[in-house]
Amino acid sequence: MANKNSITNRYTVTQKYLMTRGQAINFPSKLLKANFKKDEVFGIVIDIPMSPQVLTTMVCFINGAANLYFNHGGEYSGAAQKYPNLVRAAHTLVANAGQLLPKCEKTKSYDLPVGKTNNIFLLTNGGIYKTSIPAGIIPEDQPEKRTIYVLYQNVLNELRNCQLKDDYEKRMNAAK
Repeated sequence: MANKNSITNRYTVTQKYLMTRGQAINFPSKLLKANFKKDEVFGIVIDIPMSPQVLTTMVCFINGAANLYFNHGGEYSGAAQKYPNLVRAAHTLVANAGQLLPKCEKTKSYDLPVGKTNNIFLLTNGGIYKTSIPAGIIPEDQPEKRTIYVLYQNVLNELRNCQLKDDYEKRMNAAK
């Protein structure tokens, strides 16, 4: 059996990805121009393994902003400025993330996931909190994780829809 912490289970990442992910995790709430209570979640950063070579980090804020960053340095950002459905999905995710807070541990360590585990970081003025969702079925006795999982899958779906619309728009403009 392979060692769970083996280098072969780690994702290869670019410096750009690490910097962007770090900036997202340490995003100051004051830039959202709202007053948040110490334990109120204003943002969420989720590391989502897509394949053994591709790691995606989704970043969402209470204002509806939602961006994707990829371990190879690519990104998909700015869609919330054009697509209200994405704004609603991202806002709903962050607005409901507080229910997960009691299941999290305060952290100052932002390790990348190992294997297929999704890491979830909740951003609050009281600190950054972490939990994870291992691959597979989320047990019924963890409804908070199940809810957040469904909500971030909704955001991923909206982001994919936005990408498809943007690609279509580019093709139509190129054909003119």
